[in-house]
Amino acid sequence: MTLAPSKTEENLRQAFKVFNRFMLLVWRLGLGTYGNRSELGGSIMVLTHTGRKSGLKRRTPLNYALLEGEVYCTAGFGAGADWYRNILADPQVEVWLPEGWYAGVAEDVSNDPDRPFYMRQVLIGSGFAARLAGIDPKKMSNEEMAPLTQSYRLVRIRLVAPRTGAGGPGDLAWVWPLATSVLLGMLLLRRRRR
Repeated sequence: MTLAPSKTEENLRQAFKVFNRFMLLVWRLGLGTYGNRSELGGSIMVLTHTGRKSGLKRRTPLNYALLEGEVYCTAGFGAGADWYRNILADPQVEVWLPEGWYAGVAEDVSNDPDRPFYMRQVLIGSGFAARLAGIDPKKMSNEEMAPLTQSYRLVRIRLVAPRTGAGGPGDLAWVWPLATSVLLGMLLLRRRRR
């Protein structure tokens, strides 16, 4: 039996959905590396995964930690997160990182004996998000964190190949020269009318 999310949890989910849309736009405009500050919004990547029902490509911004050449992230809302269920159905993913764009293979490692270490690193990389959930990964012991993160799913992504081409980070960067041209044109027209 699954319990319905509390009003607070539902409000938090809605807030993250809005923040995620904003972060995806930041990445698509080519500004993803500028917003990646673990002390603020966190270390944020974009995970591209395939919808398990629709078969469509989906993009989800997630906090992460890059450890020993592999990416770790967590489904903080548990096994019901759509992106998590999608990667279980099709583990072939892509990740947009500040270091580059990669094809990868995702797997659930929630039962890994080193889970507390990896989970702590992801939560440290989450910036304010962990603290919103009442977790201070820099101060709490493993024993204090364990019950708070018990439902979190831990995912490891093995990076298998760098990617390039269309459809990656910065796919909307063309907006910048266009917007600059339009604004300069408007400024010149305004000056001529004076």
